Amino acid sequence: MSDTSPSDTPETPGSPDFDAMARDIAEVPAVEVIVTVAVNLMSAAAVKLGLTEEGDTFKDLDEARKLVHALAGLLDASATEISSFHAAPLRDGLKSLQLAFREASLVPDEPGQGPGEKYTGPLYG
Repeated sequence: MSDTSPSDTPETPGSPDFDAMARDIAEVPAVEVIVTVAVNLMSAAAVKLGLTEEGDTFKDLDEARKLVHALAGLLDASATEISSFHAAPLRDGLKSLQLAFREASLVPDEPGQGPGEKYTGPLYG
């Protein structure tokens, strides 16, 4: 057994420096982390809804439903933590994704049953 801890061992080329990554994350305000995660969820949902240049190549409504629902939950849970400056455009993006999901579905969900509507309320359209 060695007396050296993993942080004492030299970095091998191409391996991540977890200490540096932890320091970097520690410097980022929580609001920025929340917004970044929300934007990543929005982007992934858009891909799964077929709204990108690739169109239907990566379309998967089951996956899109999960992503939109997770985004709605994140925005609902963080509503009091992020300012309306950040929240308003994210809510607009969420609504657009929810409407796109409804439009893409062969059998649309009943109002209030679509992805994320548990958090946002029913969408009609």
